[in-house]
Amino acid sequence: MLDRLGRSVRRKVGDFLYALGFFLDVVKESALLFRRKQVGFKVLVMQILFTGVEALRISAVTAIAIGAAINLIGTSLLSEFGQSQVMYTMLIIIITRELGPLLTAFIVTARSGTAIATEVGGMVVAHEIEAYVSVGVNPVAYLAAPRLLGVVVSMVVLTIYFNFFGLLGSFAVVQLIKPIGIEEYFRNLAAVLRPGDLGMGILKAFVFGLIVSVVSLYRGFSVERSSTEVPVAGIRAVGSSFMLIIVADAVLTAMQYAG
Repeated sequence: MLDRLGRSVRRKVGDFLYALGFFLDVVKESALLFRRKQVGFKVLVMQILFTGVEALRISAVTAIAIGAAINLIGTSLLSEFGQSQVMYTMLIIIITRELGPLLTAFIVTARSGTAIATEVGGMVVAHEIEAYVSVGVNPVAYLAAPRLLGVVVSMVVLTIYFNFFGLLGSFAVVQLIKPIGIEEYFRNLAAVLRPGDLGMGILKAFVFGLIVSVVSLYRGFSVERSSTEVPVAGIRAVGSSFMLIIVADAVLTAMQYAG
C-alpha cells in the first residue's frame, strides 16, 4: 500500500513538474515569437479569428441578457430600500470586475479550449508533431506560442466587448422601467467607474486567457498514440480550465479587496 502511494505521489509530482516546464516553455516562446524567422503568423491570425471574431455574437447575446437580468433584479430589490442609485455601482462591480471576464472565459474555454486540445491531440496522433521536429521546426514555437497569444488577446478584447454590451443590455431594461437618456445613463456609470474596476477585469481576462490556452495545449500535447485519447483530451482541457479559472478568480478577487 505504501509502495503504491509512493508511486502515485512520484507520478503526481512528475506530472506537475512537467506541466510547469511546459508552461514556462510556452511563455518563453511566446515572448520570443516575433523575433524568430519561423513565426506562425497564420496560426496566430486564425486563432484570433476563431477565438475572438467568431465569438462576438454569443458574447453579445449573453452580455445583454446578463445585464438586463442584473438590472431587473437589482432595481426591484434596491427600490424597496430607496437605494436605486446604487444600481450603477452594482452594475460596474458585477459586470466589469466579475461576470465580464468570468463568463467570457467560460465561453472561450467551451469553444476554443476544446478545439485547441482536440486539434493538437489529432496532430500528435497523426505524427504531424514528429514531422515538424524532423524538419527542424519547434512545435511549441510554431504551434503553441501563436495559439497562446491569440487566445490571450481575444480574451482581453472579448471581455471589454462583453462589458460594453452588458451595460447596454442594462440600459435597454432601464428604458422599459424608468426611461432616461443614454447620455445620463452612461454619465451615471462613469461617475462610479474607477480605473481599478477596468484594470481588474482586464487582469483577470489576461490570466484566464493564459490558463485556457496553456491547459488546452498541455492536454493536446499529452495525447500519446490512440485516436480515442483526442476527445478525452478536449474534455479534460475544459474541466481543468474551469476549475483553475474559478480558483484564479477567487484569488484575484481576494487580493483586490484585501488590498
